Amino acid sequence: MTLSLNERAAALADRLADDADALRVAVEAMPGGTRLIDCGSAVPGGLEAGRRFAEITMGGLGSVSWTPVVLDGRAFSGLTVVTDHPPLACLGAQYAGWQIKRDDYFAMASGPGRALIRAEDLYDDLDVDEQADHAVLCLETRDAPSDDLAVSVAERAGVAPGDLTLIFAPTASLAGSVQVAARVVETALHKLHELEFDVRRVVSGYGTCPLPPVAADDGAAIGRTNDAVLYGGQVELTIDAPDEELEAVVERLPSSASKDFGEPFGKVLKDADWDFYKIDPLLFSPAEVRLVGVGSGRSFHAGSVALDVLERSFRG
Repeated sequence: MTLSLNERAAALADRLADDADALRVAVEAMPGGTRLIDCGSAVPGGLEAGRRFAEITMGGLGSVSWTPVVLDGRAFSGLTVVTDHPPLACLGAQYAGWQIKRDDYFAMASGPGRALIRAEDLYDDLDVDEQADHAVLCLETRDAPSDDLAVSVAERAGVAPGDLTLIFAPTASLAGSVQVAARVVETALHKLHELEFDVRRVVSGYGTCPLPPVAADDGAAIGRTNDAVLYGGQVELTIDAPDEELEAVVERLPSSASKDFGEPFGKVLKDADWDFYKIDPLLFSPAEVRLVGVGSGRSFHAGSVALDVLERSFRG
């Protein structure tokens, strides 16, 4: 089966651009022809812009909807993420696995354009043979990219600059907060991959996550958005694998499997001298995970939400 993640995402980006005024986003054509959509830097953006942003990052193979999330009796506004193509939607598209660096510019890039660029080793472990005439990348950054950078990205993706769409929003924005929270299922898939589990056997994913309040600056927002997933995210994965494999891996999946679990992420990051690579990689996963075996129907559960840490983080 071949699904063009970029063609699906480009169609969703068209709808986002068509509703720009209602969604409080800004659309412009860069000098080289690339379409640039600002969802929260120089414009207000909003929750709905963030929801659509998140679905675009998933290459149109996942849905994001609003839902109240109740954690230990405390109600939060939140979202639900559903996908029947977890490896493609979450790792092939949504995972922010490509760092864009050029001169003084930096952005974490997610979205299906990565499947055309294939700068990451993880594509060797996925059944992804992306073919598309358009490329879509989503950037977590406050700064708009330059035209030279856009032309360079288009070249790497194998498309004309006019067939590239770049969508961006800072972490400290409504849209930015939503799109990070919507990575709750993706973090579970990425954790499985890091544990050398064959993620191609994951047949569906369902997750909920509380929405973090928008922080005053991007540094604080990185803390809050991560905490929403690490301490409030709940994920269920349906997997075509023997029960013994699921039972063996489930305890290693939640964020509580990490030695860095238990403090707001902002403090963890500060203690690591703001170096993500000094943080235990086992931390980056949902608070609570349930694995369901397709064959047996049995489920295996690990982890729990940490309301106290979440409240400390969200209060600021």
